[in-house]
Amino acid sequence: MRLKDFAKAGHPPTLLSAFLYFDISFMIWVILGATGTFIVEDLGLSPAQKGLMVGIPVLGGALMRIPMGLLADRYGGKRMGMIGMLLTMIPLTWGWLFANSLSEIYVLGFLLGIAGASFAVALPLASRWYPKEHQGLAMGIAGAGNSGTVLAMLFGPRIATAYDWQTVFGLALIPLVIAFIVFATFAKDCSTEAKPMKFAEYMRVMKQKEPWLFAFFYSLSFGGFVGLTSYLTLFFFDQYGVSKVRAGDFVTLVVFAGSFVRPIGGYLADKYGGMKLLVFLFGGAAATMFIVGTLPPVYVALSLLFVTLIFMGAANGALFQVIPVRFPKEVGLLTGFVGAAGGLGGFFLPNILGTFKQVTGSYSYGFWWVAATMLIAILFMVGLKRVIELRTPKLAKRSKAVR
Repeated sequence: MRLKDFAKAGHPPTLLSAFLYFDISFMIWVILGATGTFIVEDLGLSPAQKGLMVGIPVLGGALMRIPMGLLADRYGGKRMGMIGMLLTMIPLTWGWLFANSLSEIYVLGFLLGIAGASFAVALPLASRWYPKEHQGLAMGIAGAGNSGTVLAMLFGPRIATAYDWQTVFGLALIPLVIAFIVFATFAKDCSTEAKPMKFAEYMRVMKQKEPWLFAFFYSLSFGGFVGLTSYLTLFFFDQYGVSKVRAGDFVTLVVFAGSFVRPIGGYLADKYGGMKLLVFLFGGAAATMFIVGTLPPVYVALSLLFVTLIFMGAANGALFQVIPVRFPKEVGLLTGFVGAAGGLGGFFLPNILGTFKQVTGSYSYGFWWVAATMLIAILFMVGLKRVIELRTPKLAKRSKAVR
């Protein structure tokens, strides 16, 4: 059985440490989304300002992922992970003790991007311990750390209701310290890790079209996941008038679905082929997003968004099965680059929804815009799938056999 083989491969302590590091970091990364309705009430923000506020941490993570990925390649994932967690303590402390204006929220939100950049460290650290046939599942388990969003959305609004939103930042330091201790104790850099590439080699990789297409796809799947995660509390609160805590519970539900299917997406990609799976998942997400744009009753919208994030979460796992198979020596670079694109997508999505809401008075056009963009991505996927199959005959034979 493949799962029994997987259990014997790699280095489980590193895989679990990478998961915990990414999980807590992701929780912290979306903390402004979890507390957004309280901050909006305190500061009286417009729809566009709301979108920018929850989008800035995602932008910060996008910009920091590439350098974090490069530094992890050169100096080791364990060292960079520990540095990243120490730096993340700065904006948390600031938000807890000092922040009380929109400009400060913007700045500390950008610094929270350090937590989002953990993606470019945690995934390669775990991936390098596992052979190609187990890459999808290994990357899926490590990447399932995006389930940290569940913790933020479940506990953030409740703590803010009982105390205030600043206290949420202070209490978030506790699990971060625990994750730091576990990571420092159990994580280990792979002893067979390849030597860092030279700058010219990086440029050679980036001149190929596949990295840019992977980045485009991830800007929609992961960007959609994290963007919706950050904005949906505001959407449910504004559109349907639910309470702040209930809005957080709704987001917890849909994010839970999207987080824990990521390993399943990686496993299915190992079995059937990542590109083939991506076409199906993007098609499903485009359809559900279009229907959400009709602004149906709240529980219909909740159900559709639940399915949407399942599609997006599985797509995240499937895409990161394709990358290490196609670029095994450049996985750190590609994880940082593609992850940065995902962060940019997560920055633009809340701003698209907020801006369309402010200009048109409706969220519909924002959801329809995203759905149309996903359909365009499918056209590129079909062409890229054919190219990859021609370059990897074994994958092509397996794909035909599945058909």
